[in-house]
Amino acid sequence: MSHTFPFSAIVGQDAMKQAMLLTAIDAGIGGVLVFGDRGTGKSTAVRGLAALLPPITAIKGCPVNSATEADIPDWANVADREVVEKPTPVVDLPLGATEDRVVGALDIEKALAKGEKAFEAGLLARANRGYLYIDEVNLLEDHLVDLLLDVAQSGENLVEREGLSIRHPARFVLVGSGNPEEGELRPQLLDRFGLSVEVKSPKDIDTRIEVIKRRDAFDQDRAKFVKSWAKSDEAIRKSITAARKRLPKIRTSDAILKDCAALCLELGSDGLRGELTLLRAARAQAAFEGSSEITRAHLRAVAPMALSHRLRRDPLDEAGSTTRVMRTVEAVLP
Repeated sequence: MSHTFPFSAIVGQDAMKQAMLLTAIDAGIGGVLVFGDRGTGKSTAVRGLAALLPPITAIKGCPVNSATEADIPDWANVADREVVEKPTPVVDLPLGATEDRVVGALDIEKALAKGEKAFEAGLLARANRGYLYIDEVNLLEDHLVDLLLDVAQSGENLVEREGLSIRHPARFVLVGSGNPEEGELRPQLLDRFGLSVEVKSPKDIDTRIEVIKRRDAFDQDRAKFVKSWAKSDEAIRKSITAARKRLPKIRTSDAILKDCAALCLELGSDGLRGELTLLRAARAQAAFEGSSEITRAHLRAVAPMALSHRLRRDPLDEAGSTTRVMRTVEAVLP
């Protein structure tokens, strides 16, 4: 049996963990971009979070993880209609993946053997209702990133080729990670990710020692290590479940909407995607904390991850976008 490193056992990297938890509460936030040094737990956090999420119920053998029989796409040849519980899907999209592998394509084997046109589902189908993880997203070909972001926003994958016209649900949380020293994402693509966080290697000795200790203990006896962190993971799982139920009831005052608009105006954020994401992330943060309404404290807590990647570069300001957001938050939301 394979074991996943527990999410609650990850040392530090609080912003990254917070961003991923918010998307687990509200998948509509629009995914997370994690940029930073290698070996800082980016992929570990994605897999750890998915492992602790409540299982989904799905039709056994359905290629898009349909929750009910009525949701099964017409093209899917699903013989068994049994409803089963399965872990939240986590699908890796490798850099060398072709567009056919990502979106799906004609099933050549069936076409040659039986002369039938059938659809072979791709990675987007498998990721439906789960997570799609792309390591080194900044090195992915632009047309694939465009395609992924369009699908992530619409929640639907449309494939039209070789006489086939197929569509299926593709609702997933997109998590991209990468090292900015190896290449940057285009600004218009950066803006399409809901949240963005920077991760850095820990600089103090005690934190580095704790990371080494936990990783070594995990590698020595994975089952024992996972068991020792089970209660911590279970506490997070219950918090996410409770927050999901609380989310639709969170109140938003006009004053909070005005704060969102004032903050984005002051930062010079283009369009309105910044305000919408800020509001949605703050609502998820409020739900996670057990609050009944959004406050300025919630806006302050999520503003850097919701807005820092939407700023225009200022060559005269070397402080970095996260620092600029925090500075503006202090001025606009005292």
